[in-house]
Amino acid sequence: MAKKNYLTIAKEASDEFVERKSRFMGFIKPVTTEEEALAFIREKQKKYWDATHNVYAYVLEGGNLCRFSDDGEPQGTAGIPVLDVLRKEGLTDCVVVVTRYFGGILLGAGGLVRAYSHGAKIAVDAGGVVEMRLCLRGEITCDYGQYGWIPAFLAEEGATVTDTRFGEAVTVCFSLPQEGKGHLEATLIDRSNGRLCATFTGEEFAAFPVG
Repeated sequence: MAKKNYLTIAKEASDEFVERKSRFMGFIKPVTTEEEALAFIREKQKKYWDATHNVYAYVLEGGNLCRFSDDGEPQGTAGIPVLDVLRKEGLTDCVVVVTRYFGGILLGAGGLVRAYSHGAKIAVDAGGVVEMRLCLRGEITCDYGQYGWIPAFLAEEGATVTDTRFGEAVTVCFSLPQEGKGHLEATLIDRSNGRLCATFTGEEFAAFPVG
């Protein structure tokens, strides 16, 4: 199966709000395996053991693996709304836990759906959405005199410098979206009068901000 770009969360984050005296805390984390997702859920369940509910949902494998739990809330009012937020955002490889401390006032089914959806959404907003693009790993080796313009050149080409090794020569390692390969190669040869070329060593996913 061909690898595709996908959306996920940039970092682990949380946010909270109060709805009719109930405290809702939304937690989110990028994960790549079900084991990582379950470990995050257990961590929150242990830390907030005294909470009324620890509702969760996670999406993995490009949306092919989804799990959720209402954790004692009426069926369909908690876990599915949290999962729906992830689906509507087009996210994968992330897990959300929405923790509730009951404040003594019933919210009703509609109120619960809105509250858990909001708890998931503020967690997503706190974590930030990134697009994981399939990129090429590349290197440019140059002398110290040429090195001065290489980082700026790579930035202009949409590449991200991932490492720079200084020895007898300078090797600049970078990550580049696949579609930029031909333009970068041609421009590099032109700008260096044929003295420099890029070597590509493999593929990797790299994060790019959305919006």
